[in-house]
Amino acid sequence: MTKVDLLAIGAHPDDVELACSGTLLRHLGLGYTVGLLDLTLGELGTRGSAERRTAEAMEAARRMGAAFRTQLDLGDGFFEVEESALKAVVQVIRACQPTLVLANAPLDRHPDHARGAELVKRAAFLSGLRRIETIGPDGLPQEAWRPKATYHYIQDEHLKPDVVVDISDYLEEKLALIKTFRSQFYDPHSDEPDSPISGKDFLEFIVARAQDMGRPAGYAYAEGWIVNRYPGVQDLMQLD
Repeated sequence: MTKVDLLAIGAHPDDVELACSGTLLRHLGLGYTVGLLDLTLGELGTRGSAERRTAEAMEAARRMGAAFRTQLDLGDGFFEVEESALKAVVQVIRACQPTLVLANAPLDRHPDHARGAELVKRAAFLSGLRRIETIGPDGLPQEAWRPKATYHYIQDEHLKPDVVVDISDYLEEKLALIKTFRSQFYDPHSDEPDSPISGKDFLEFIVARAQDMGRPAGYAYAEGWIVNRYPGVQDLMQLD
């Protein structure tokens, strides 16, 4: 892991690609660096396997241009917001020292998403406390590091965003990243069981959600974000 500007975290492989890869692609295009973290291997998914999903996740990270992707294997469906899980996330945050942390939706159909949102929010705060001791990947004690802010992306539930990011120039690249997860999404040749996200209509929903988020701001497509504090600007002319 190397220092990055944005650390995008998902409870499962593909959470980030589905909900915020347009935002990440836009920021990569602006010259920022991005790291990815999966809290679990997604081993309880209806389709695919942990091994296949990991391979797909690493391929998606390569295609995106992320500086790294790491996975914690906290336990799909069963991880809790407790000390060992919090410290595992703190170790990653301290290792890559992001300015911003991006996390799951605070409310969603899958209970892991809201639990992941709370886990990451707390870990981002605890990471700044110097009396919490952690060891880095190099075996050395880590210094405290607190990100500037934690933003939550919007997933299945239709939550009202506090801010949206224009992804109009990146929608096709986002869809290509999603399709990297061939085990999970629409494949007319798959013989695996159907799931709520495996139908052709689910990808159509992703496009429609982006249109819905973008329209009020005058964008063709956007991704919505929920923030834990007021966003501020130095110059009102910076706002669209």
